[in-house]
Amino acid sequence: MKVELTRLKIKHGMSARVDEWFQTLNDRRTECIETLEREKMYVETIFREKIGEEEFLYWFAIQGAGAEPIETSPYPIDELHRAFGDECIDRTYLRKDIDADVVFLDPKIQEIVER
Repeated sequence: MKVELTRLKIKHGMSARVDEWFQTLNDRRTECIETLEREKMYVETIFREKIGEEEFLYWFAIQGAGAEPIETSPYPIDELHRAFGDECIDRTYLRKDIDADVVFLDPKIQEIVER
């Protein structure tokens, strides 16, 4: 099981595009949920924060072992997801993976995640 929180910086001037992307994710929610099984993704949540002129996305995930990466996904929504990342994520900013020091899961949920 992998529990992670990652901070990504949005390129300057792309805030409206991020709004559009989030609307796309919400509008195509069913498609997004269909991708979770191959990714062994049990929880996937995106947070957004604005600090002055900078804007960040925080991606929180609980994922099982043996997951398939988004780069090999056959789903059209994942192709759009990769394109969004190329367009809007500042790759010059050092991505920050924040370690989980404590994780509590209901035992029933943990059993499912660890299958």
